[in-house]
Amino acid sequence: MRAIELVNLSVYYGPVRGVEDVSLYVDDGEIVALLGANGAGKSTLLKAISGIVGTKRGSIKYFGENFAKTSAHQRVIRGLVHVPEGRRIFTALTVRENLELGIYSAKLKHGQRTERFDEVLEMFPILKEHATRLAGMLSGGEQQVLAIARGMMSKPRVLMIDEPSLGLDPQKVDIVYDLLEAVAATGTTVLLVEQNVNLALEIATRAYVLQQGSVALSGDSSTLASDPRLSAAYLGAESD
Repeated sequence: MRAIELVNLSVYYGPVRGVEDVSLYVDDGEIVALLGANGAGKSTLLKAISGIVGTKRGSIKYFGENFAKTSAHQRVIRGLVHVPEGRRIFTALTVRENLELGIYSAKLKHGQRTERFDEVLEMFPILKEHATRLAGMLSGGEQQVLAIARGMMSKPRVLMIDEPSLGLDPQKVDIVYDLLEAVAATGTTVLLVEQNVNLALEIATRAYVLQQGSVALSGDSSTLASDPRLSAAYLGAESD
């Protein structure tokens, strides 16, 4: 079943093109990567899917339902969660308080909220010892884990995550990616924007490569990894 399907999606910032006529799909349970050079439109595409930015034309389907006119808030309630670039945690709140904000929109009773909090800490044990600590006191890697864990609090059907390895040392990147695989193992669909091409292709089933706001390449990860056109499309850049 298609979790996300975009058909000829275009996003403009005034007269400036963000993405143009992008068509792609993500099947339920897949990990799919979005790759491309700086400014290729990867982050814009996630924002359009989550409803943060409007679209000029084209369709967004979420499990077969037209989401183009659905508010960002309602998309979250329906299980579409976006973890933005830069983590965006609340540094003056504790780890627990940040996690509680991730379940704010879910209609759960107090006991259910406590149960979900415990489930997420089991999934992300690195946060257990820091539950009462201010989030701003965590390392960069721990903050990224917290951002992902907050996204998982509402039991999303689809988790979209933007640049999870950005600014992290290799050891912390490995921890984050192990956790993303654990997220996918729960049945959650993952749409991933990643600056590290090789890393993304290792974890993803398939990938799309954006170039100047349009899809330049797509295919299964193993095929793309050996495709010389990938380097040309990526232009040597490592961030969006």
